[in-house]
Amino acid sequence: MAKKDYNLEDLFRALADRTRLRLINLIGDSEVCVCFFVEILKTGQPKISRHLAYLRRVGVVTARRDGKWMHYRLTEPPDEHAARIFREVRASLADHPELQRDREKLERICCAIQLPVQLRRAPRPLRQLNSNTTRPPQSRLKSQVGLT
Repeated sequence: MAKKDYNLEDLFRALADRTRLRLINLIGDSEVCVCFFVEILKTGQPKISRHLAYLRRVGVVTARRDGKWMHYRLTEPPDEHAARIFREVRASLADHPELQRDREKLERICCAIQLPVQLRRAPRPLRQLNSNTTRPPQSRLKSQVGLT
């Protein structure tokens, strides 16, 4: 999406939906599999996938496939003004009580010794080191078993 072609109206539409705001908040600085959204939001996978596709179209979410798993992470819009708006929205989401509870649920599930049955084969969310990279696989594995 070229900078000059970026549509702020589409960004505002994307940010005007409660479910999409909850998804943005849950992704945060991580890369999260869609199955975790289903568990935390208690919403069907097709609905969540539609919302994630909308966020992808406006350039605030990217996706990566790993076998049958789809992982999502946030990315800033290519337009400087849109990126600033997106950063401000993300910062304000951190103070919202319902969204804080969502993050706590994600942390509780991800840090659980045993995942709920429906998530047992799902890859756990990855923390990003910065906006462009994620932790290397060996480091992820070590941190998941408590070695780092």
